[in-house]
Amino acid sequence: MTAWIEMVQYEASSGYLRELYDRVKGPGGKIDNVMKVHSLRPHTMEGHSALYKSVLHHSGNSLPVWFLECLGIYTSLANKCDYSVSHHFAGLTRLLKDEARAGEIYKAFVAVAPEKVFAGKELALLRYVRKLTLEPQAMARADVEAARAAGATDAEIFEANQVCAYFNYSNRLLNGLGVTTQGDVLGYSPPNTDRLDDWEHV
Repeated sequence: MTAWIEMVQYEASSGYLRELYDRVKGPGGKIDNVMKVHSLRPHTMEGHSALYKSVLHHSGNSLPVWFLECLGIYTSLANKCDYSVSHHFAGLTRLLKDEARAGEIYKAFVAVAPEKVFAGKELALLRYVRKLTLEPQAMARADVEAARAAGATDAEIFEANQVCAYFNYSNRLLNGLGVTTQGDVLGYSPPNTDRLDDWEHV
């Protein structure tokens, strides 16, 4: 079972849903369950895919994709979303081309000790997204000022904010509907472009 609700399979899709499935296909024509779970209301898949692409894989972002993935993984660990952690850790490992480094990052994140592997603005942004995930009501101007003091620009703080907000949305989608990675191909992602419909995976 890949989710607690019905998911329309590619072979049974048509019209708008088939068009969206064709857009988000991954390697070997696979469609990740995170997209398939939208199949009963395809318009939400279009919104989700556009948000995902703009937040993580848009050429207008300045933080490197591998670090945006780190922000997403740290957020997802705080939410205990195994689906997102599995997918995006595989993606991080592929992007870094260094399994040992990826493993160190993962261990530090699980231990809630990002300072073991990061410093400066990266560490400040990681602390920002964890607090925003677990204590959104406690956020204060000081949290932004701390990231700025560590060297992050306001644009980079905004990018971190958007990654965190996206993963909190996605984590709740996945955890709330029991979506699993069964049948998914882990670790692949679309290229960085300024086109939200460009999903040719790399």
